[in-house]
Amino acid sequence: MLILADENIPYVKEAFREFGEVITISGREITRENTRDADVLLVRSITKVNKELLEGSKVKFVGTATIGFDHIDVEFLKRSEIKFASAPGSNANSVAEYVISGLLYLEKNFGYSLKYKKIGILGVGNVGSKVLKKVISLGIIPILYDPPLAEKIDKPIFNTLEEIHDCDIITLHVPLEKGGRYPTYHMINSDFFYSLKRKVVFINTSRGGVVATKSLIEAIKKGIVTHSIVDVWENEPNINLELLNLVTLATPHIAGYSFDGKVNGTYQLYHAFCQYIGKQPTWDFKSCLPTPDIKLIDLDTNKPYWLHDSVHKIYPIFEDDKRLREISAKSEDQRGKFFDQLRKNYPIRREFHNTTIRLSSKDANWEIINVLEGIGFKVARTQNNA
Repeated sequence: MLILADENIPYVKEAFREFGEVITISGREITRENTRDADVLLVRSITKVNKELLEGSKVKFVGTATIGFDHIDVEFLKRSEIKFASAPGSNANSVAEYVISGLLYLEKNFGYSLKYKKIGILGVGNVGSKVLKKVISLGIIPILYDPPLAEKIDKPIFNTLEEIHDCDIITLHVPLEKGGRYPTYHMINSDFFYSLKRKVVFINTSRGGVVATKSLIEAIKKGIVTHSIVDVWENEPNINLELLNLVTLATPHIAGYSFDGKVNGTYQLYHAFCQYIGKQPTWDFKSCLPTPDIKLIDLDTNKPYWLHDSVHKIYPIFEDDKRLREISAKSEDQRGKFFDQLRKNYPIRREFHNTTIRLSSKDANWEIINVLEGIGFKVARTQNNA
């Protein structure tokens, strides 16, 4: 069996080598020619999987190690009797931690007070629900908008679009859909921005095509959007430099790139393939995870920005921003390669739950513990308070 995989899927050889030969290449180098003799194709979001890629190939199983699958022609796979698997929820916590790190960066560096602000969460699936739980811990008031999900559940938890327009913060967690009852392609456009209150914070970690780039540029210039955190871009890897220079934090489509999330995605594909061939899963992905660099933080809440600094010790989002901005100095023909290299060579980022925050007896009150545990840290107390 020949397995062709994106080289950015961690431990893919360790997971799939028991089934045959595993060849890894860049996702942008996966072509009709090199998939022709493959039995299994494993990709990430940058590879378009469709008739043009797979017609006439031997491929019988396609997996994407991502939550979204707008890059996959699912209908073609069905017609061709090719089994398909994705990794729903695999990096949801990673994206939610990205949002938290970004918001705390705004509060520390721009004096943007988060408490009692209203955050409009557009899309409350795997990622949006994680964001919801974490922002509540920071005292932010969630306003939820997800019409497709609202149809499926009989609970009055969703708000109207008009209520979203009155939010202080907008964060996007929707799939990219160009058709159907709820298309999301360019759903965030000039009409949307002009319906908002002024001086909002805007965050996009979903897909670049959900937002009309020129409309976001205009909204920033006109002061509708005061701060923006952008991880996904139209026309990746050839991103809009004007937008890059305007946003507060800019990152190269890595919100979901925690090492835990990426390895979890690999395991989900492995598990799905085992089900497909009728084999009991035996690969233990947790044993592959490296020891986190920071396992313990002794917290002193007398220091200013103790929460912000704790989060940024684990995930300094501003470092990702700094690296991406170097793209402006590259020649036009090198920018796309540079963007892809930032993703390929992304440093290992571990999630908050791998770190324990140790509190002294004076700091171990329920409010501080709830905040820390709410955003994902483990909490311990010093022995004299045990």
